[in-house]
Amino acid sequence: ADGTAGVLEGPSEQPGAFARLTERIGEKVPVSPQDVSIVRRDLIAAGYRSESAVRVFYGIRVVATIVLLVIAFVLRDAVTSNGVLRIVFVVAAGLVGYFGPGFVLESMVSARQEKIRLSLPDALDLMVVCVEAGLGLDQAIRNVSEELRMTHKEISEELGMVNLEMRAGKRRAEALKNLASRTGEPELKKLVAILIQADRFGTSIADSLRTHSDFMRVRRRQEAEERAAKVGVKLVFPIFFFILPSMLVVAAGPGLLQVFKGLFPMMRSFGQ
Repeated sequence: ADGTAGVLEGPSEQPGAFARLTERIGEKVPVSPQDVSIVRRDLIAAGYRSESAVRVFYGIRVVATIVLLVIAFVLRDAVTSNGVLRIVFVVAAGLVGYFGPGFVLESMVSARQEKIRLSLPDALDLMVVCVEAGLGLDQAIRNVSEELRMTHKEISEELGMVNLEMRAGKRRAEALKNLASRTGEPELKKLVAILIQADRFGTSIADSLRTHSDFMRVRRRQEAEERAAKVGVKLVFPIFFFILPSMLVVAAGPGLLQVFKGLFPMMRSFGQ
């Protein structure tokens, strides 16, 4: 796993044996350019920017499919004695191996987007401090990237990439748009739109950032209140199916036992 992460995260790190193996296997997989672009976009959103990341992903998919098929084929007799279920078990294992890496990648993208979203208010506050101290937006982005390297690694990496693109000659608006498209986080897209508009129309960047930071905190509190309000509705089914039957057994069980204890002898006496 460490070798795979190394080859995906950057070309400067030496890939492990498993990463080299999966990369070689992935080179032989026939895929369409459209699928490659979609996988590359998801890998970049998950934080894997290496050129070999796509090949490693397809290699992992092939290896996972083969391994699960072999395991299912070996264990099919121990799982069930039904011939049809054996075939279904093997096919299901192959499907899990084929589609499993895609689901794992989607969960990694969602987790990284969540981390970026939660770190945005802190990054905005620090950026406001830098701008109000007299720094330009480019210098503020660089300082925020350096200061948040230990506490918020994801947003630090993305802001650092923006700084590198601007130093390479890209316009600020283009680098910020690349930031929004690279992460796919809606809140970051809103921030990029605010920064581009403030830069274009010459408005105060510090005021815009402070207002957006306050908006994000208010929205986060409202989302927490909304989730708390839904708890009562979500608890209806667990209470009805799990807690209520236990309470009925405890509360009405002794009385019902007494009723049955006196009712059955009375019914037998009437039958005689």
